[in-house]
Amino acid sequence: MAPERPYPRRDVSEDDAGRLWNWARNSTLADASALVTASSELEVRSLLASRPGRVRLVGSRMSAGRMLAPGGSSGAEVLLDVRGHRGLLAHGEDWATFAGGTVLQDVYDALARLGRMLPSSPGVIAEQTLAGALATGTHGQGLQQSSIGDALLSLRLVMADGTVEEFGADHPWFGALQVGLGTLGVVTAVTLRTVPVAVYSCVKGATGAETLESDLLVWNRGHEMAKAWWFPDDDQVHVWTAQRASTDEVAAWEAGGRQLVERTETSDAMNRAVDAALAHMRADTRILDAQGKPFRTVTRFKDFSDVTGDVYQVFMRGIATPQINVEIGVPLDRAPAVVEKIRAWHAETSPHLHYPIILRATGPSRAWLSPSEGGDTLYFGFVVYYAEDGSLSADGVDFLVEVEKLLAAEGGRPHWGKYFDDALYDWPALYPRWEEFAAVREALDPERVFGNGFTDRLFPAAASRSEVAA
Repeated sequence: MAPERPYPRRDVSEDDAGRLWNWARNSTLADASALVTASSELEVRSLLASRPGRVRLVGSRMSAGRMLAPGGSSGAEVLLDVRGHRGLLAHGEDWATFAGGTVLQDVYDALARLGRMLPSSPGVIAEQTLAGALATGTHGQGLQQSSIGDALLSLRLVMADGTVEEFGADHPWFGALQVGLGTLGVVTAVTLRTVPVAVYSCVKGATGAETLESDLLVWNRGHEMAKAWWFPDDDQVHVWTAQRASTDEVAAWEAGGRQLVERTETSDAMNRAVDAALAHMRADTRILDAQGKPFRTVTRFKDFSDVTGDVYQVFMRGIATPQINVEIGVPLDRAPAVVEKIRAWHAETSPHLHYPIILRATGPSRAWLSPSEGGDTLYFGFVVYYAEDGSLSADGVDFLVEVEKLLAAEGGRPHWGKYFDDALYDWPALYPRWEEFAAVREALDPERVFGNGFTDRLFPAAASRSEVAA
């Protein structure tokens, strides 16, 4: 299977023609007849015990096609959807167990009813399954936490032969399971650490980008959470910094029914940059509806105000709309130099950009294949939205291709669930425990039932089982 270059066109027809698509409808996964659903662990075990051939777990299908399509085999293939196996299974004072097919929004809602939350900041979209979020390393922002996988206490897997294994945090392979790429087994139960619900006040601001290199370190090291959007064309940055809310702010949130509190004072400091970005976006996408989802993702930066709410209300503000999203993580201490290189490259080439560069940092991850493994990491995010006819702006695609090359040359690690050119990366050099992961995979799934063309390229040779501790 060749790398996904150029980025795939989106199908905008209403006829699936017997095909199964990913969520963005830019990649055909298989014939619809290949899809199998399961609503319990018993059904998953029964399916695998029947030896159906290769199995790919599809969840909400929100990842790039390479992470979902079986491919790479001439034998039988099944796409397994376990979203029917969902919900809170058990909970204690500081932990909760969910079925693997539970979507993140349901996880967060269930915890909120218990007065609890995860000790990790959420991603901006909550439609993906918990198992899928773990498989791809979903993360939010804040140096005091990392990916959702770092809140993991134990994991229950159905193996390729239909047997069940449970792995706790003390297991020597646990770091492989925290971001497993869907290659180790079917996740049927996930136990996560929980903490009391916290309320945050998020201060939003606009500033020039002249000192972005140093500002990024100040924002992230000086606040519990921070997120920024860099508009290079206008040399402007929109930044959110969040700290625990004061007693009075918490009282106002409680009085409002625990809903997000928005200040009455607003700022128009970003309006000019936002209008310029919207003009680019309208020209690129040719979407007629001025209130369409892509436009709303940028319009929200106009007339902004500070807010108070829980972490999900403050930061989980994403709008799910088909796009090409590239996100590359680099060590935080190297981020200022990378910003400088992007700035110089932008000044020299004047690339076309219709969405700001997204900047968010996390602390180190214990997961062997997390882009944040080993240290504080700054993620650079880049978005190009699809046009009304399913095409992508040629200039936008050129921008994504070139900026990814720049970041890959700086030792960047791409987000597994988003778009990247895998030919740019030397995986064993990027991940010190790469060969150990390959060996764990070989031990858990020696016949590579949970595999596809992409994972076959990632792990072309079988690692010896003797390389991992039993």
